[in-house]
Amino acid sequence: MTTEPQSWPFNSPPNVVCFTVRSIVDGEKPVLMASRDADDGGWQFLTGDAFQMAEAMLVTLESMVARDQTLLELAAMQPGWMAWREAPDAPWSRQAEAQQTEE
Repeated sequence: MTTEPQSWPFNSPPNVVCFTVRSIVDGEKPVLMASRDADDGGWQFLTGDAFQMAEAMLVTLESMVARDQTLLELAAMQPGWMAWREAPDAPWSRQAEAQQTEE
């Protein structure tokens, strides 16, 4: 008997590499900002704070969703867009990055 694989809502595969920071991976800080690169659709998950490149990490999209199920709400976000929230339990706000630089 075979079971159907669970539906993956992202148009990026589960094992696509994403950019994040150690404080998120270690569970010290939540994801409060997410973006998709306009050029290649790459995902970035950040705290919203400034960080040193020494803190940068590459992880899979699947591992980020395992850490924070609310990232599933961003599955339809298109390249060139970003999302942010005030707290882990707050709703996501979204905006095209081009709109942000024009304001």
